[in-house]
Amino acid sequence: MEPNTQDTTNTLSQCVIHLLHRAGQCAGDLFTEEVIDGGLTPRQYAVLVAVSLDEGLSQTDLVDRTGIDRSTLADIIRRMLKKGLVSRRRTRHDARVYAVKLTDAGREALSAAQPAADHADERLLAALEPGKRDEFLQSLNTIVQAIGPDSAKNGR
Repeated sequence: MEPNTQDTTNTLSQCVIHLLHRAGQCAGDLFTEEVIDGGLTPRQYAVLVAVSLDEGLSQTDLVDRTGIDRSTLADIIRRMLKKGLVSRRRTRHDARVYAVKLTDAGREALSAAQPAADHADERLLAALEPGKRDEFLQSLNTIVQAIGPDSAKNGR
């Protein structure tokens, strides 16, 4: 028996998980298209932004701030260390913890990527009516706050 294509399409067009995944793919594609010369991935960019806002964050802090899982973040940091975008050293208060900082090359990469990343955001949000853009961003933030990793710590 062949599946009913119409039913599948209707189901996917109403499936929040699927739509968020597809929207994330679109956002990643736009980012990659815009930041093509910078050689940064969306996750590397997020790490650079997070570190630029609070120099000396630990990798655990970066997991909390970015939502990137611990093992993926460790791999991203390793790659960024090789590219010379970040440095890390043991903290004074706990020798087991690394503090991550931007290098000059990391600051330059972030500065170069920022306009392109902003343009990717603008292109993505242009799909929405101007009056709905802030509401969309607020809704995404509400979902992240309610269901993200920190919510598990709050007894979710």
